[in-house]
Amino acid sequence: MARSDVPVDIGPDEARDAAVRELADPIYAQARPGWLRQGLEWLLDRLNELLGAASGSGGIALLIVVLAIVLVVVIRLAGGRIGWAARSSGSVFGSTVLSAAEHRSAAEAAFASGDFAGAVRERFRALVRELEQRGVLDVRAGRTVDEVASDAGRELPALAGELRAAAVLFDDIWYGGRAASAESYQRVAAVDDRVRG
Repeated sequence: MARSDVPVDIGPDEARDAAVRELADPIYAQARPGWLRQGLEWLLDRLNELLGAASGSGGIALLIVVLAIVLVVVIRLAGGRIGWAARSSGSVFGSTVLSAAEHRSAAEAAFASGDFAGAVRERFRALVRELEQRGVLDVRAGRTVDEVASDAGRELPALAGELRAAAVLFDDIWYGGRAASAESYQRVAAVDDRVRG
């Protein structure tokens, strides 16, 4: 191509058309970052803007601490530990008030249907209600599993270890997500039977 063939002066419409033709080349589409990278770049841009705004007021350290706390909470929630801790502090009983015998019947029905976790829960509830009905424990709404084990263990020291083991088993299965089995139900039922005897 000779030097005289290159146009020296082109108009804005001609320049726009030439740019559109050039950018229509598939090589440019292949080089464009994916949506994930674009989103990450957008997030980093916002973070950079936030850090820039905070650095003027000396708040960069505070911002880093807040981001670290948010990261720790997200990681812990993903691991399920915070959710487990919140659930494990819950009370033994639900909102329905049943007698020890009614909880035992519910436990046996759950056991017969293969719902071992439900059977463990109801049998432990029967155990606690039995302790309340016999006056070993005072009737108190919102009592936790740990409180049951420590309070009943003080009143019945010969059964303290078994009561603690039943409470831990109930806690691990009902709140900790551990799989229940017929054997775990039988262990809680044995403690309940000893309390009744």
